[in-house]
Amino acid sequence: MKALHVIAFILLIIGGLDWGLVGLGAFLGGANWNVVNLLLGNWPQVEWAVYVLVGLSALVLLFSHKRDCKTCSAGASQ
Repeated sequence: MKALHVIAFILLIIGGLDWGLVGLGAFLGGANWNVVNLLLGNWPQVEWAVYVLVGLSALVLLFSHKRDCKTCSAGASQ
């Protein structure tokens, strides 16, 4: 289960950074800074699969975070 948590966390970080760059690019004149699209634009199905995996990672962490997070567990026991 730890491996799933680590993979989900990495994918969520990638997705968060990608969304941050998309937003920043839009604020700075509409530049396309979508890293996933820039890397996988020639393969739209693979790009969509990455987005689906990022979304599933968010769900995994949403439902398993409190159980797996040492900081949250320590705060609950105090």
